[in-house]
Amino acid sequence: MSAMVATMSRGLLVMAALFGSAFAAEVETFDHEFTNWDSITKQYVRWLPDNLQSRVDYAGLARDRTRLAQVLSGYSAVRQATFDKWNQRQQMAFLINAYNAFTVELILTKYPDLRSIKDLGSLLESPWKRKFFTLLGARHNLDWIEHEMLRARYQDPRIHTAIVCASIGCPALLPGAYIAAKLDQQLEDGMRRFVSDPTRNRYRAGKLEVSSIFDWFKEDFEKGNQGYRSVGDVFARYAGNLTSDPRVEANIRAKTVPITFLDYNWMLNDSVR
Repeated sequence: MSAMVATMSRGLLVMAALFGSAFAAEVETFDHEFTNWDSITKQYVRWLPDNLQSRVDYAGLARDRTRLAQVLSGYSAVRQATFDKWNQRQQMAFLINAYNAFTVELILTKYPDLRSIKDLGSLLESPWKRKFFTLLGARHNLDWIEHEMLRARYQDPRIHTAIVCASIGCPALLPGAYIAAKLDQQLEDGMRRFVSDPTRNRYRAGKLEVSSIFDWFKEDFEKGNQGYRSVGDVFARYAGNLTSDPRVEANIRAKTVPITFLDYNWMLNDSVR
């Protein structure tokens, strides 16, 4: 009996060792460069001439959907235990890329027969609440990535210019992947481009007319993270990108310019429309 117990114990130890090795390999071998998603977005996402907005070739993506499916499958295969081993920047990059990739997939479920991501919702359920993918071992929706993970865990308001809702009113979808090694630079660049885009944020007639994103998520810009304690702080930082008039720029930096919020453009950010 003791020999049998010893044999079973050795077997369990071997299994545990193998599992541990496999887990360690998974942690170490995950592609934190997001090479496949980077390649897809560089092929099918293009900056407009102003380099402030981008458009997506959904028709091309629809023909190349197998590659996207492989990317999504790779994201879905990541286990919670693996994710927990990553550093904060790696986790954030993973979640941002996953949000954007799954959003593209959601659009392709009905493309070209839609004009807006809102066409994928209903009176009972918005498209952001549809549980249509698996991530970290459970079925989830896009709202979970945004609100329960990115906003709640990391509290970096710049994520609002990184995750994209497939709409013209959204910040630009990056033609490339977010990666941990460059994440701070990428988030800052995304914020600068978005704030500088006069179709979505502008000074006009004595007022700042800005994206509704800064209204919907005002509390995120009031927490002091990244140096912002108000929406006005965001535009004060980029005042030079909003006007060429030194007096207006000084007023924006002094936060004495009233702020109003623009209607959001939910039209699909499609390159062919």
